[in-house]
Amino acid sequence: MNQLLHAAVVVIYVLIMLGVGYWCMRRTKSVGDFFLGGRTLGPWMSAFAYGTTYFSAVLFIGYAGKLGWGFGIHTLWIVVGNTLIGTLLAWKLLAGRTRTMTARLNALTMPEFLRARYDSKGMQIISSLVVFVFLVPYSASVYMGLSYLFEKTLGLQYNEALIFLAALTGVYLVMGGYLAVAVSDFIRGIIEFFGVLIMVFLLAQWQGGFVHTATELMGNPAVMSPALTQTIVLGPPEMQLPVPGSVILISLILITSFGPMALPQMVQKFYSIRSTADVRRAMIVAGFFALFMSFGAYYSGALTHLYYPDGLPDGIIENGRPNLDMLMPHFITTMLPHGFVLIILLLVFSASMSSLSSLVLVSSSAIAIDLCGAFIDRHKNQKQTMVLMRVLCAVFVALSLILAMVKVDVIVNLMVMSWGTLAGVFLAPYIYGLFWKRTTRQGAFAGIFSGLSCAVILFLLWGKNGIPLAGAITMFLPMLVVPAVSLMTAPPSKSLIDAAFGDESPAASHSSRI
Repeated sequence: MNQLLHAAVVVIYVLIMLGVGYWCMRRTKSVGDFFLGGRTLGPWMSAFAYGTTYFSAVLFIGYAGKLGWGFGIHTLWIVVGNTLIGTLLAWKLLAGRTRTMTARLNALTMPEFLRARYDSKGMQIISSLVVFVFLVPYSASVYMGLSYLFEKTLGLQYNEALIFLAALTGVYLVMGGYLAVAVSDFIRGIIEFFGVLIMVFLLAQWQGGFVHTATELMGNPAVMSPALTQTIVLGPPEMQLPVPGSVILISLILITSFGPMALPQMVQKFYSIRSTADVRRAMIVAGFFALFMSFGAYYSGALTHLYYPDGLPDGIIENGRPNLDMLMPHFITTMLPHGFVLIILLLVFSASMSSLSSLVLVSSSAIAIDLCGAFIDRHKNQKQTMVLMRVLCAVFVALSLILAMVKVDVIVNLMVMSWGTLAGVFLAPYIYGLFWKRTTRQGAFAGIFSGLSCAVILFLLWGKNGIPLAGAITMFLPMLVVPAVSLMTAPPSKSLIDAAFGDESPAASHSSRI
């Protein structure tokens, strides 16, 4: 009976989202409308779109479960980083300048921005391929997390849940594009806010409530934070590297806090905001949302030790080994009253649909706008480009579905690989390109290739246990490479710098509405 009720509510929710997609499809006339909503979104919609893309099933299922079990209450340091750096600093430092410069350069995507800023078609082609390839594992990790929850709450088999979610994402997004994402994100954000509030309130009632629970968690780190006291050995036997658990935690804080500053699906929210005057209000709303959502997820995950004092339950053991991706679905469905499980289901479902929509939209644009756009003028081929984007949305969903079905690795590892590589490739060229006029094309190329090669080498060398540290190194190495190479090469031309940094002209203002 409970599963039927859960299924009925999910169906109603899906119908509402499809209705939003159809309504937005009727108002989507150009590539700019499809990808950025015509750059007309207000601060609340932009902030909610940013927050709901940031926090998906990867957070509530993968991160909250595995990291909460491993690092206990210490995962709240990730909350601090995600709120202060990943949200407030990102909006304060990057949003207004990104909105202004991308409108001036008439760029819709990260690869288009890099091409215009550094006058390099090759950079647009390479970066578009990186976006498409490395967003697939992230998308797969979101599908995996949501499917595990559907398996527990709706009684669906894992693969059945995957197919349902993939079909829904494809149909919904192909219809309405970014406008559909933004409008539904606002609805989903409200659901997520109240869902987290209820979840934290209920779980924190363990033997005295919040203060007592937190004290107990911090009181015995060997039991409540086992990963923090362990040392992980990385690399082959001939070149082993011992790494304390605290370094892994710090790496995760850095990746999830600084990484979003350069993720194409996150930066897209800065492009689409209506004006720079709306940035401050969007920053405040996004900051509160990030604090609330991240705290709710990580605090709930940290509580798992208290609810399972005798160790991991049998319900998350697969083939004789624990599957920590199943911990939070098991925790939610067994420790919460049945009436509230439905609210948590909608919470995670809402967060995940937002992330998936943004991922699919950005990845399809990487081919339709960036790769093809390097050779074809999208302004003269609006209809063809929109058709291609819709087709590629379906292709990306199919690839993510295949990867999720084979269960390549745990959710956290898939996400960190994706975020670490994308941040390593884009963070330095993007930030230096926004603020430092002396950044050269050669410096940006050096940053892209150093980040990409570092990611591939370290991920292969250190294996899955070293993914967080490898991702952190990958992200910051290009921050040193880009300025070093730029200072050794000839400065960019005055015309290129004027185009990027000069006062916005009326023509550029008009182009921002295209």
